[in-house]
Amino acid sequence: MISRTVPPCLLALAALVTALALTVDRSAALPLAGWYVLDVALFAVAVLLLRKVPGGAVVPLVLAGSVAVAAVGLLAPPRTSDDAYRYVWDGRVQAAGISPYAHTPDDPALARLRDPGLFPVGDGCAGWDERRTTAGDCTRINRPAVHTVYPPVAQAWFLAVHPFGGGVRGVQAGGAVLAVATTWLLLAVGREKWRAALWGWFPGLTVWAVNDAHVDTLGVLLTVAGLGCAVRGRAVRSGLLLGGAVAAKLLPALALPGALSGLLARRPDRNDVLLLGSALGAFALSYLPYVLASGTSVLGYLPGYLREEGYEQGHIDRFGLLRLVLPDRLLPWAAALVLAAVVAAVLRRGDPRRPWSGALLVTGTALLLVAPSYPWYGLLVVAMVALDGRWEWLAVPAAGQALYLTGGQEAQQLSYGTALCVVLLVPLLRQRRTGRAAVAVGAEK
Repeated sequence: MISRTVPPCLLALAALVTALALTVDRSAALPLAGWYVLDVALFAVAVLLLRKVPGGAVVPLVLAGSVAVAAVGLLAPPRTSDDAYRYVWDGRVQAAGISPYAHTPDDPALARLRDPGLFPVGDGCAGWDERRTTAGDCTRINRPAVHTVYPPVAQAWFLAVHPFGGGVRGVQAGGAVLAVATTWLLLAVGREKWRAALWGWFPGLTVWAVNDAHVDTLGVLLTVAGLGCAVRGRAVRSGLLLGGAVAAKLLPALALPGALSGLLARRPDRNDVLLLGSALGAFALSYLPYVLASGTSVLGYLPGYLREEGYEQGHIDRFGLLRLVLPDRLLPWAAALVLAAVVAAVLRRGDPRRPWSGALLVTGTALLLVAPSYPWYGLLVVAMVALDGRWEWLAVPAAGQALYLTGGQEAQQLSYGTALCVVLLVPLLRQRRTGRAAVAVGAEK
């Protein structure tokens, strides 16, 4: 017999999937920001109802919902980012036997690899996502005059999905597979199964991981797998997976302190050395084939990207919250100091049985400090929340989405300032409620 708690949850999930489909389709009159707000509200209702569902029905319900949430991201080409077109290009270049770090997309030497999907002509060259090459040709690839910025494991992924259509739809399908696979892994690793829905049903999964197909999802999958192995004492496997995650998108390096939680409170043992050594080894070895093929050009556009995004000393467009109290020249140093203190706290007081807790704290703090305008950077936070349960940290990727829609320093400070308040206040309210419950239990006794 189906429990009476399942149909309401299914109804809320169906409403969420429908709203997400309309968000991606964009044919309805509601502004995009309005759809995002509705998506988040329905997501919250669906997860709350899921908590009332009997244990035996939770796993299939979470998986089915994750498949549906991911699938609607395939209904349209990328809507809010053009990164997927660069993924397609890098995969195509590698499939032709050429290092993706060797040439820029507008290099005439690669003209034979162009097609209308990436280099449209005529009426196809109209829309928000086109760029112009140095020769004046239209392209959907962003920054066509610079080398790729993506690390080697990401490049391996682009090559792996290339045979599946060789276009942006294949990359999107790959993103859907990664998203659902991460849900399955969270169900396997996590102790409370319903929490996997915090990832699998999260509205950003549809937009960032599938429709925009951001490679961050690959880093998230490898990170979750690596932390799961760390809990089981499989140090080498954990290190290899975490090193691979860093070589997919760099940001998962913030999860490494979590994998080493409590290191400073005990004598480092063989597993600690193996984990760290294998992570560093995996990262270095992933670069080796490309270094042999392209030399130092494997850095690609990374230095230029950091300058462009405002992380260079003397040109600070980030660190919005710190800018409220400090002069620009001190911002990167202050951010580094705060992050180092958080890392030290995780290494000293972190629970090795819950490495995702430390990973969440470090990653979430880093994003609050840097305050990026790219919400998909928060996908790693979403996965760590699904393992740890501290839902208040979902305010961080939400802040990135709000900033992405609005832009500007004031919006940056308002969105991330609100996220910081949520992250700080919710634990206090939770602790207060727990204290009241303990007092009530004591009074009954």
